Amino acid sequence: MPEICRFYGIIIRMYLIDREHPPRHIHIKYGDHEAVMELVNLNIIDGSIPKKCRQLVREWAELHQEELIEMWDTQNFHAIQPLE
Repeated sequence: MPEICRFYGIIIRMYLIDREHPPRHIHIKYGDHEAVMELVNLNIIDGSIPKKCRQLVREWAELHQEELIEMWDTQNFHAIQPLE
């Protein structure tokens, strides 16, 4: 599972599509917490992460939403700038 970004102890990954399922989403890991965020509406659809972490990931995902969706569709994985 390629790592897309890492910031503030948060790791964001995306699985290869042949091992995944719709809807388009990213996997988030923060300490012992794990969650899945859907890329169109940026809602958590599985798992849970602390509120502050969720807000930071949502802010980051809003900035890179089009790029993340394109990455899911093309499977052309690359690193994305972290939130600063």
